[in-house]
Amino acid sequence: MKKVSRVKQGTEECAVVAVGLDVGDRWSHWCSLSGDGEVAGRGRVASTAEALAEQAKVWSGVRVALENGAHSGWMSRVLETSGCSVVVANPSRWRGTAHNSKNDRNDAEALARTVRVDPRLLFPIQHRPEQSQQDLAVIRVRAQLVKTRTLLVNTARGTVKSLGHRLPSGSADYFVSTTWKHVPEPLRPALAPLYRTLGEINLQIAELDRRIVQLSAQRYPETRRLTSVPGIGKLTALTYVLTVGGKDRFASSREAGAYLGLRPKQRQSGERDPELGIAKNGDSYLRSLLVECAHHVLSRGPDSALKRWGLALSTGGTRARKRALVAVARKLAVLLHRLWTTGEDFRAFPNPQPLEETVDAEKRAHRSLQPTATAA
Repeated sequence: MKKVSRVKQGTEECAVVAVGLDVGDRWSHWCSLSGDGEVAGRGRVASTAEALAEQAKVWSGVRVALENGAHSGWMSRVLETSGCSVVVANPSRWRGTAHNSKNDRNDAEALARTVRVDPRLLFPIQHRPEQSQQDLAVIRVRAQLVKTRTLLVNTARGTVKSLGHRLPSGSADYFVSTTWKHVPEPLRPALAPLYRTLGEINLQIAELDRRIVQLSAQRYPETRRLTSVPGIGKLTALTYVLTVGGKDRFASSREAGAYLGLRPKQRQSGERDPELGIAKNGDSYLRSLLVECAHHVLSRGPDSALKRWGLALSTGGTRARKRALVAVARKLAVLLHRLWTTGEDFRAFPNPQPLEETVDAEKRAHRSLQPTATAA
């Protein structure tokens, strides 16, 4: 049975059963509905924890809907502390108000009407705990620093190239120490501040890397098991654990690939079922990390059933290799969740071949290494 809150509407008292909250950076508009679907009240509240907590006192026990966004995490926690039942809508799947009548008041009412009928129509998402949000900030800041470093490195290379010179290739970690001596003398006054900034960014990235290793060991020991997979490092393992939020989030490990947007999009209608790219919903940074790990598995990674499966898919040109990378990344997303759930370590060949097949394979490999006899 739904809990209700009672508010004054003119001289009458109304039972509120649903509230929609359209979140803004400074002000958030709200709309409350009575049991029969009539608007019980409208208003706006400052987008601060104190103001929202005061407003939420009259919504205790009521279902409140808001869209996912920059403020939705802390707002959800404030509303839940006030006794509200919070539903966070997924804006990439919930359509909301029609475009020709879209405004803050209408968006708030649309959220309220939808959550009153069926919260599942909002494709609700689950926010991670505040501590996880703080730890994930370490990874987000590092990613932004790496992105800035790449931009500065490309700026330095382009500036030197425009005058007919070229800086040597190499890792961005050692760009400052290995390329400064190759910068033409006339350009050094202009590029010196950029190189100093790159040196400072490298120090900050190294410090955040140490922080990631510390967090993995102290707060998230389950990452050790995930790093048993070739190509999965501390950064990817911790990002995976913090982004997913909990091993019980999915009923099946196969859902992890779809959660990260690594499954094909579908647009089937009647006899028409076109072949489309991947959905790309979910966390784009974690998805990019898994694709990088798939590169490692297929190129430099040790022999495994996963590598053999991916290499078999990659035959047939560039397009086939791109598909194989996405497929291996999806397999990694499923595999990591499986290891996390079962507590097992990675096995290169989970279903070993019979001994006779293994011996025959070794003999064939040995014969292939023997020199070919030449005719007399």
